[in-house]
Amino acid sequence: MDVEGEVPAAAAAAVANGLGGAEPSPAPICAEQLDVEAYAAQYTGRTRLGRLLFIAERCGVEAVELEALRMAYDEIKRGEDTMFHRDVALKIKARLGPRYLLDQAWTDSINRRAEQRKEKLESELNGYRTNLIKESIRMGYNDIGDFFYAHGHLSDAFKSYIRTRDYCTTSKHIVQMCMNVILVSIELGQFPHVSNYVSKAEQTPDTLEPIIVAKLRAAAGLAYLATKKYKLAARKFVETGPELGSNYSEVIAPQDIAVYGALCALASFDRSDLKSKVIDNINFRNFLELMPEVRELVNDFYSSRYGSCLEHLEKLKPNLLLDIHLHEHVETLYMDIRHKAIIQYTLPFISVDLNTMAAAFKTSVSMLEKELAALITENKIQARIDSHNKILYARHADQRNATFQRVLQTGNEFERDVKSLLLRANLIKHDFNQRAGQRKM
Repeated sequence: MDVEGEVPAAAAAAVANGLGGAEPSPAPICAEQLDVEAYAAQYTGRTRLGRLLFIAERCGVEAVELEALRMAYDEIKRGEDTMFHRDVALKIKARLGPRYLLDQAWTDSINRRAEQRKEKLESELNGYRTNLIKESIRMGYNDIGDFFYAHGHLSDAFKSYIRTRDYCTTSKHIVQMCMNVILVSIELGQFPHVSNYVSKAEQTPDTLEPIIVAKLRAAAGLAYLATKKYKLAARKFVETGPELGSNYSEVIAPQDIAVYGALCALASFDRSDLKSKVIDNINFRNFLELMPEVRELVNDFYSSRYGSCLEHLEKLKPNLLLDIHLHEHVETLYMDIRHKAIIQYTLPFISVDLNTMAAAFKTSVSMLEKELAALITENKIQARIDSHNKILYARHADQRNATFQRVLQTGNEFERDVKSLLLRANLIKHDFNQRAGQRKM
């Protein structure tokens, strides 16, 4: 049977290290303020392990690294993924004492039981296929997919879950298949599959449960975030219902919804959208209440307290750079938010004192001047800089002249259209039209 969406082996190998295909950062990140235990408690399953390993590799603080590796080791021993266990033990390098070394006896025991379990599941599935019982075949592929997922064979799990599609007989079965494929695709970093199966689930004829809708929107938001479509990602995150709660902890925490949604919205929404879809959005406000500092920076931005907003962002930055989904977008989002703040600050004024503006943004005049010059060059700010007196002068269009020009253009277009109509009417009146003749064979 052909399987849709084969997963590259390289992606599966990368996931074994909990990175979802991401490359390691060349520069360490200060993470002394991160409470690893409280952070990891928000998640369950493989995403918890992946995030712990991600923190260990990027934090740059040995105490935090060892704490993350210790928690990952303990979590793995409660599961069945021997490859993950081996990788974590190698990363610990005997720095946590004899209790945290590679447990070969445990590994051999798990692998033996896994081989027996696999043979039993495959034998049962072959029996179901022989008897042509669709529901049993679907459940058989599901069980094998769950088995492969638990043991870290994500590519095989993906294929097994996909194969259940041909044996789904109800909308509920289709949604279950889609949710399984979405989960594995997120782990593999295959976000095009995530978007595809979110759409499939949303197109089922039966009304979806609110919790399923919330999960699908969160997954779609992650897919858009991964492809740098920040406005679409923001819309999905802010539309996520409060039913999500901690019910999708194998993928995302409610605190992540607040952070991802707020940052993407600040970088891409205009003021009216920010007000209606974020600040006045009762559902999203429930998520923001979980992250008071994020709520404050959103309010500061909307209230034009840009210096305070940017300060909050800088305080959050070290932890955001340790987020497995957000880390590669932090610099881009921060730059977009800062540029939007600068543009909105200059918009109401005819002239702006750069010294006053630099104080508001808590930066130097020279750095601010460079940023303004770049935005003017990109045609994002209509202004010119007086470098000697350190003043920014806005270039406001002559509204009176622009109005006259539009009126003249409209008049010319109307005159042209009327002449064309008169010409056509006269041609028809005098029978001055060409008739298609019969073709001679």
